Order: sequence, then C-alpha cells, then structure tokens
Amino acid sequence: MKFSVLVIFLLSGQSAASVLEEVVVTATRFDQQTQSLTTNIAAIDNVQLERANHTHPNEVFQRVAGVWISRGNGQESLTSIRSPVLTGAGACGAFLKAQDGIPLQASGFCNVNELFGAQSETATRIEVIKGPGSALHGSNAMHGLINIITPSISANGDSRVHFEGGPHDYYRLKINHHQDFWRLDMSTTNDAGYKNDSGFNQQKATFKLAGNLGSFDTITAISITNLDQETAGFIQGPLAYKSAQRKRDNPNPEAFRDATTFRVHSRLHRQLASGSVLILTPYFRRIEMNFLQHFLPGQALEENGHTSFGLQAFWRNVNGGVMGFDLEQTSGYLRESQVKPTIGSSFLVATIPQGRHYDYRVDATSVAAFVHKNHELSPRTNLVLGARYEIISYDYHNKMRSGRTREDGTACGFGGCRFSRPIDRTDSFINFSPKVGLTYHLSEKHQLYTRLAQGFRAPQTTELYRLQSGQSIAQIDSEALVSLELGIRGGNNFFSYDLSTYTMRKNNVIFRNTERMNVDNGKTRHAGIELSLSNSFSKQVSAGLNFSLANHEYANNPTLVTSSIKSNEIDTAPRLAGSANLNWHIQENLNVELEWVHVGKYYTDPQNTAKYEGHDLLNLRANLDMSFRWSLTARLINLTDRDYAERADFSFGNHRYFVGDPRSLYIGLRVSL
Repeated sequence: MKFSVLVIFLLSGQSAASVLEEVVVTATRFDQQTQSLTTNIAAIDNVQLERANHTHPNEVFQRVAGVWISRGNGQESLTSIRSPVLTGAGACGAFLKAQDGIPLQASGFCNVNELFGAQSETATRIEVIKGPGSALHGSNAMHGLINIITPSISANGDSRVHFEGGPHDYYRLKINHHQDFWRLDMSTTNDAGYKNDSGFNQQKATFKLAGNLGSFDTITAISITNLDQETAGFIQGPLAYKSAQRKRDNPNPEAFRDATTFRVHSRLHRQLASGSVLILTPYFRRIEMNFLQHFLPGQALEENGHTSFGLQAFWRNVNGGVMGFDLEQTSGYLRESQVKPTIGSSFLVATIPQGRHYDYRVDATSVAAFVHKNHELSPRTNLVLGARYEIISYDYHNKMRSGRTREDGTACGFGGCRFSRPIDRTDSFINFSPKVGLTYHLSEKHQLYTRLAQGFRAPQTTELYRLQSGQSIAQIDSEALVSLELGIRGGNNFFSYDLSTYTMRKNNVIFRNTERMNVDNGKTRHAGIELSLSNSFSKQVSAGLNFSLANHEYANNPTLVTSSIKSNEIDTAPRLAGSANLNWHIQENLNVELEWVHVGKYYTDPQNTAKYEGHDLLNLRANLDMSFRWSLTARLINLTDRDYAERADFSFGNHRYFVGDPRSLYIGLRVSL
C-alpha cells in the first residue's frame, strides 16, 4: 500500500505551485519565500484547513511530515516534532507554540495541552518549523515551533456562518465576519464525548482592528478562549482498546479541566525613509486553568495561571537583515490541594496527605537580543547566519511551610511526605544559540539546503519548584540540542517536493529519576528522513503525501528506571508515521478527499518491553456548493471503523490507552453572507 501511494506522485500532472515559491512568515516575522530560508518550514494553508475542518489539532497536523499531535481525551494533546511524544512536567518546553507570532504561554510556564488555547479552528494558515527555530525564536523552540495564523482584516472572502453536527451530541458553530477596518472570527463547540461521563464545551473568539498611531500602522488583536471539559481517563489492560465492552469505560468520571485565556497584542508597523522596516509588538496575556489530577494517587486539584506583559521589537533593512529584542515580564502561581484521603498502599496513604501540597508564586523576567542575516555568496548560493542571546530569571516565593511536611507542619510516615517545597530563592539561566545555513540552487526550480543550529530550553518553573521526596533544590540547567540537516526541495508547475534528513543530539535532558528527584543528566539521539510531496494530475485530481522515518533513542543510562536503557528507543516514538490524501473535484461544485493516516508501532516503556502495534485510518471528506451562498460539508472519520488507540502508554505496571473514536459522521452547512 505504501509503495502504491508513492508511485502516484511520479506520474505527470499539471498546475501546482512550487514549494520554493511558497511565502511564509514564521521564520523571520515578515513574508519570505521558502527558497530564501534554510529553516525547514511547512505550511498548512487555508484550503487544507477548510478541507480538514478539524475538531482536534491532531486531525490537521498529521498533514506535516515529522509532526504528531497525540490526542488525549477531549481537547487534550501531547506534541511530537522530530521527537518522541514528550511527557513530564517541563516536556512541553521542547516546543514553542504561538498564535500570530506571540507565544501561547510565557517562558517557563508551558503547558502540554496549550494548543487548546489557540484558535486553530478559524485559522487561515498554520506554519511549523521542524528542528530548532530561527534566531528570532528563543527558549522552547528546540525540537520545533507551531504558529497558528489567524485571518487578516484584508483577507479575501465573504463573511459566513458554518454550523456542523455529529455523533455524541456534537455541534459546532463558526462565524467569520469582516469589514474594511475590523474582523471577528469565533467558534463555539459542544461535544458530549464518546466515553462515558465525558465531553466538553469550548468557546473561542478573535477580534482585530486596524488603525494608526502616529507614523505607525497598527493591527490590534484580542483573543479569548474558554474550555469546560469533563475528562475521561485511560482504560487499562492489554489491548483494552479492542474490547467492545471496555472502549467506552471511563474510570475517572470525576475528572475535569477548566481553562480560560485572554490575550491582546498590537502590531505597530512603520516604513522608514531608508526603506527599512521597524515593527513593535507589545502584548498581554492572562492564563488560568484548574484540573483534577485523576492520573495520580490522591487525585489532587491543581490551580495554575500567569499574567504576562511583553514586547517584540525588530528592525529589517532593505537587504533582508533582521535585528531586534524580546522582553517579557510574568507573574505566575501554582496551587495543589487534595480533598479526599489517598487510596492505595500503606506507603501511598502515609506519604500523600490531604490538604495543600504546594502554593507558590514565581515572578519571571525574560530578555533576549537576536540578529539574522542573509548573504549572497554567488548567484546560486546563499548563506544564512543568526544568533540569539537570552536571559531568563525566576524569583520564587513559597506561601507554605518549606520542606516535605504536611500543610500543618507535621511529618509524614516513611521518612516524609512526597511533596517537597523549596525555600524562597532566585534562579537565572543564560543561553546563546547560533545558527548557520546554506542554500544552493541546482536550477531555477530545485534547491539544496543545509543547516547547523542549536536550540535550547530553560527549565520550567514546575521542574524547579514543584519538587518531591527529599529534594530541596533542583540543580538543573537548560537543555541543549544541536541539529544538522540536509535537504532538497523544488518542483514545477504541477509537482512539488521536499526531502530532508536530520540528526540531532540533546544534552542536559531534564527528567524525574527513580528517587523522584528532578535531574538533568539525560542524553538522547534523534535522526530521521522526511518526505513531503504534492502533485496535480489534472484540474480535477490532486494528491499529497507527508511521511517521516525516524529513530529516537537514549544516548546514555539516565536513571528513569533501574535497568540499562542506553540505545533503547524512547517510548511513544513510532519509526514510521505520516499521511496521504487524494483530492478529486468530481464536478465544479463537488469536491471529495480521501485521506490515509498511518501511525507505526512504538514502544510504550523505556525498557522496550511493551509495545503498541500502530494503526491505519481512512477518512473521507466532501464539500458540495449548492449555490453561490450555500455549501454542504461532510466528514466520515475512521471510515473502516478501525479499533485503535489515540495514545498507548505503559505505567504503574499496566497497559493504558486513550481509545480512538469509532466511525463518525459529521454534517455541516456553510452560508456566505
């Protein structure tokens, strides 16, 4: 099957844009053609987004080679970009996720599920940088970067309303409306959930206003999201996801997650007399989230949030050189409290008490300066240089008794409580990340590119101050990753391709060891080949393919477990993954897409003793324009009704699964106003 899909793309066709001519914005904060970049950047355009019409980010990011957004329950997710699916308190720090170029979360305060706070449902474009970001991207842009781009005020198209319904009391309403100087994009979604006692309600809105401030042109955006989710937990047992009697089970009907976000930014753009451009972007964000830790003994309630003020400033000269700085000031908090007694062994009962476990505040300051330069070595060869210097400082204040006691100061049994609270302290981390790359035009339509880059992530606040066992200070430093990449890309009027290979080494990997202490002595290796193809066979038929073959392994013996794991594959890292789609305009007003999604087998534990077999899914989508104003949309997800797991895990001695939904039909009606 895989070979036959690939053969399709070797046939002749007509009318498709070359990847070299694609215009992207994320790498340098201004429009550039891909051919001027050594960064590996992929884009999901408006046509693909409308076609996918996704209910979860997982459904659209599978169109990018080397990217997997592993779906949890409801709107939850874990991320993989040229990496395993990373878990743990600060694992989300390996990826930078942004909306319109502004990070979704503050530096040091990432959240693994933060994509549910982005407006991907109404986005006009999504761009993904694979591997370390450019010099314009700082801490967290280590394995990669996701930028959700919302529609511009000047975007073409009518105002419209799209209503969609599906199984399990699912419905969604999307509204897009724009005038000459403002626009509004919003969505509201209800889903009662396939699993028992699960589901979510979610609302999102972005308002944009164009104006002037002195000599600056301005675009101001206000973005609000709200999530009210009843969360279903893992089901346990070997191959439980295949059991018709177990698939809808929810062992944690009490679990929930509530999250709100409020973001404002204003982009001030000024064209200078010299032809250079100055752009200033002040921004504000407020994030709050409460959820039950149903996956841990004691099921404590976590409440966290942060408020940030920031400024992005950069100047671009007429030759495309960029320099600038980023500033951010954040005040964040975290509280953890347990209402009910712990259920389990005498050890768990004695060491995980009721009451408050943590209650602290962290004030963080991030300052960075960067430079990015393109230099033409010859008519065919271009050199790209960049560097970033960044300092992030944390000022931590504990609002409870320090140490590993109960809230009232009494001691726990078995040597002390699990939870350890450091005394007030400050920490600072300094990072320097250079980048160098080359592009070489084999011809007008085909290009070689290579890049050597370093990425980093500072420790997250939860890794530093949410300690356990006898640890009183987390003596950890920033993670560092070095990436070397070589690729070839190009195309012609009908065919487009991008083939790349990479190798990466990561040091100072932060993890929680077998003694429940946060340490940074892990090392990992990552290597892979990625292929993206698109082809138009005719005006009616086109196809796309995006696949990755990768290996992610431990490069030393970190004390994650008691046995040796050096050279083992890292868990939740399928070697082969990707998707292909065939798009057919049956008639001028009728479009049908068939999509194949492949997730290869992967280990679910560091010892490589437990495994998930992988899966293949087929999805069918259609759009019928009934008139100039009215359109009918349909999506048949999991066409063959395959039993599969969205996520497989092995923990606490059990196979655990988030079960994939059975065959599901969604019907929608779109009206242009």
